[in-house]
Amino acid sequence: MLIVAATPLVTNPVLIFFIVLAIILLAPVLLNRFKIPHIIGLIVAGVVVGPYGFNILADDSSFDIFGQVGLLYLMFLAGIEIDMYHLRLNLRRGMIFGVLTFVLPMVIGTLASIYLLHMDLLTSVLLASMYASHTLIAYPVVARLGITKNTAVLIAIVGTIIAVIGSLLVLAAAVNIHRTGEFALFDLLRLLGELAVYCVVILYVYPRLTRWFFKNFSDRVTQYVYVMAMVFLASWFAQVIGLEAVLGAFFAGLVLNRYVPNTSSLMSRIEFVGNALFIPYFLIGVGMMINVKVIANLATIYVALNMIVVAIVSKWLAAWLAQKIYRMQAEERKVLFGLSTAHTAVALAVVTIGYNMVMPDGHRMMSETVLNGTVLMILVTCAIAPIVTSGAAARIKIKMLEGDRPEEKAPRRKVSNVLIPVANPITVQSLVELALFARDAVGVTNLYALHVRNDNTPSSRALGRNSLDIAQQSGASVDAVVTPIERYDMSTAAGILNVIEERDITEVILGMHRKSTVIDSFFGSKIDHLLKSTNKMLVISRCFIPVNTITRIVVSVPPKAQYETGFRKWVMMVGNIAREIGCKVIFCCHPDTQPLIRGVLYKERYQIRNEFRDVEEWDDFVLLANRIHDDDLFVVVSARRTSVSFTADMDSMPSFLQRYFSRNNLIVLYPEQFGEEVALTTFVDPLLTDMNVAPSALFTKMRSWYMAVINFKKKFTQRNRKKKIDL
Repeated sequence: MLIVAATPLVTNPVLIFFIVLAIILLAPVLLNRFKIPHIIGLIVAGVVVGPYGFNILADDSSFDIFGQVGLLYLMFLAGIEIDMYHLRLNLRRGMIFGVLTFVLPMVIGTLASIYLLHMDLLTSVLLASMYASHTLIAYPVVARLGITKNTAVLIAIVGTIIAVIGSLLVLAAAVNIHRTGEFALFDLLRLLGELAVYCVVILYVYPRLTRWFFKNFSDRVTQYVYVMAMVFLASWFAQVIGLEAVLGAFFAGLVLNRYVPNTSSLMSRIEFVGNALFIPYFLIGVGMMINVKVIANLATIYVALNMIVVAIVSKWLAAWLAQKIYRMQAEERKVLFGLSTAHTAVALAVVTIGYNMVMPDGHRMMSETVLNGTVLMILVTCAIAPIVTSGAAARIKIKMLEGDRPEEKAPRRKVSNVLIPVANPITVQSLVELALFARDAVGVTNLYALHVRNDNTPSSRALGRNSLDIAQQSGASVDAVVTPIERYDMSTAAGILNVIEERDITEVILGMHRKSTVIDSFFGSKIDHLLKSTNKMLVISRCFIPVNTITRIVVSVPPKAQYETGFRKWVMMVGNIAREIGCKVIFCCHPDTQPLIRGVLYKERYQIRNEFRDVEEWDDFVLLANRIHDDDLFVVVSARRTSVSFTADMDSMPSFLQRYFSRNNLIVLYPEQFGEEVALTTFVDPLLTDMNVAPSALFTKMRSWYMAVINFKKKFTQRNRKKKIDL
């Protein structure tokens, strides 16, 4: 039998930190050979080096602090990585599962404690609240496999919050009954009222404060510190009103989810720090609390077996009922069970409170046997949860990959080569972020940053090198490769055009020109030259605020835009941006174009919030000037002169944008023209037009005359027409 020494073998802080890092490094590497989840390895390592193992490290205040931070970090990641669109779709299911995973353990646990462990009613209810709660200790498994958007995962997360809140309410009621001798409904209602006020305050203050902070402070380290401060502030406020800090961390993650896109550098830093340090520290700390020697006591074994069976069976029944109700697959039931079966933080809180409560006859409400049995239950459930979740999650991931495989008859998605011309180091980061948000998550996207210089002076070289370095760093922060290109050419436009041909560029994302003189055009000579010389898609951006702080995307689509060969590509780009930043898209377009846009979003599985507004005439577009807010992104889909969707009104669009949208976030998008046509998917049969061959000059001139006559007629007959567009 191991004897716990009075002092641990290692007390040097530097050596302690080295041992912890060695465990974090080696435990996953060694256990992966035996196909054991690394979470189990970290917990077992904590048992071995802890005070109940070889007593190498002491379970001191450092592990208490880092362990608590790790637990809060775990719940925060669970909230911030959730796809809010899918969460809204599965909110009702999650609430029902939360009721099941709370009520069944409460009922089964109370009956088992009364008839098998011979406890009184109050103690039985308090112990049952421990069974009802659970911790998402296996969440890193599903996050690492990339199935956080799966229905079972979202249902389990919502159910976790319902179960934990219910357990804490039962705990508060039991403590109040023990203190006063009667059930006080007023105290319970007061706690619910404080919870409602807490949620309202967080929902109102956090979004506005975060949007202001991100607009004024762009440094990634500063933003990371801000996010962490908001998480721990919400956790502390949750403790103030009598709830667990984990609820505050999760709720803060849900609120901040909107402002931390999954492909942003800030999200990359948040995940890296949590998965590399804080969460492993928490798991090691859980292992250090486990005393394996309690197995030698028969009374403890009996109590522990009872608790383990009740905890596992009740959670499995809840997952099984949810599977039957929603007709889920067996793998999804196992994920539900795996995510909801581990007990750590709330279980320790409940048993500690019960152990410290002294009954009128002098004995403790929960004996030391129950305390040891709880520790053993934590060990078993923490071992089962990641094993079950890992196997089921892997099979779900395989099915997801098989389901995403394109059909043989479907057109293959080509490789996208995106060119980002950079000239000003101040705007480089925002352009690269926009390109990262707009890239297709399914296909392959190659990013190229280009700086064209017209002289060989040292200052020009230094400026170009600095801009390209910033572009590379912005891509590297999210593990994206940005290939730098430095080029000497006669003009910037000529350099861009040459690179387009050399690298087979499919789309160009560049910053909007700033007028320097009165006679200067809105786009400038460079962009005007590009529009005339290339048919590739051009995205001209001007954003005064970070893209992740945008509240809505308003897209103005010209009539007949569905007949352009680049129609599908720009709809996908807008869908990618909206999916990354989680905002709503409002398409202002002709009724004939709406089914085609819906078809592209449906076929490409863009599950984003979207609305459609009818815009048929130029007067309707003019009315948009009063409907665009400062936090909106206004996307104007324009057209070249030789395109089908071009109208005479587009000649006045640059001056109109300069006059009425000079302070708005703006993207002017010119779709690809005369490229390879892709069949569109819609809910009606679209009229497809072959645009592979450029029209002749005579045809172009005749079409322009015809369109001018039609537009004049419409303006004359509908001069007094005023249609309001409510966005």
